[in-house]
Amino acid sequence: MHSRLPDQRIAILLSTFNGALYLGEQLDSLLAQTHTNWVLYWRDDGSSDDSRALITEFAGRAGQGRCVEMPGQSGNVGPAASFYGLLRAVTAELANGDAVAFADQDDVWLANKLKRGLTALASVPDTEPALYCARQVLVDAQLRRIGLSAQSGPTGGFPAALTQNVATGCTIMLNRLAARLVADSTPSPSALHDWWCYLVVMGAGGRLLQDPEPTILYRQHANNAVGAPHSTLYRAIGALRRGPEAFMEVLRHNIAALAAQPNLLTAEARRDVATLDAALRGGLLRRLRALRIAGLERQTWLETMVFRAWFILG
Repeated sequence: MHSRLPDQRIAILLSTFNGALYLGEQLDSLLAQTHTNWVLYWRDDGSSDDSRALITEFAGRAGQGRCVEMPGQSGNVGPAASFYGLLRAVTAELANGDAVAFADQDDVWLANKLKRGLTALASVPDTEPALYCARQVLVDAQLRRIGLSAQSGPTGGFPAALTQNVATGCTIMLNRLAARLVADSTPSPSALHDWWCYLVVMGAGGRLLQDPEPTILYRQHANNAVGAPHSTLYRAIGALRRGPEAFMEVLRHNIAALAAQPNLLTAEARRDVATLDAALRGGLLRRLRALRIAGLERQTWLETMVFRAWFILG
């Protein structure tokens, strides 16, 4: 199966918004990839800086047809809607074996990023949706190393995906079937594109491929849309600071969005979503019973206890 890798095309999706300060280094890292059969599909989300000019210059260096601006969608719609629009625009062009990769404007990709993701995805049959993601080297604004992102534990799949996102968007690659599933869905209004991709693929019974090796330099700076804690402790502290309200709002929206699209889910996932939906609408007893669902847990025991408390009280 790996012998097909040189011929497989990767659609790289990039949404820019006032990213000129770091964008050039990200674009240069695309040209440095060891897997060269890729096309960059991009849209600008209403920048007032030189982001568009940088990509125009890059298109000339990348070669004919390798840098394509998405037509039709203009103005500022936010990163999630911008990425969904890009995904829907390219999905119909994908062939079996092709893949989609999400790119942020301020990171730097290691040279083997695309090859590692494509190799992993090639191990999954074309009839099964798959999502690949990887660890990151956390760096500061000047690309000085901070450390490695937290290592995800064995907990994954569905319904664990409802409690926590373990797929960092700037490392995600989707095979053709996974990309089509996400593109054909109606996303939750609260989840960012990476979490929604993870939810849809896991809810459909797909494969999660977690690479323990870092594939990008993940720049941490004041304007990060999300950013990444580099330890479980920092992640837990961040969750406690945000409090239950924000988490429960996202959980309710995600469950409601999935419940409204049962065609996305396996029979078991549909039952779990229905149980959780009813529990959130019901009283304490229903919520306690819902917590018996197998796999409804976060990465660590402590995080799972916090989730359960918030679920019962929220």
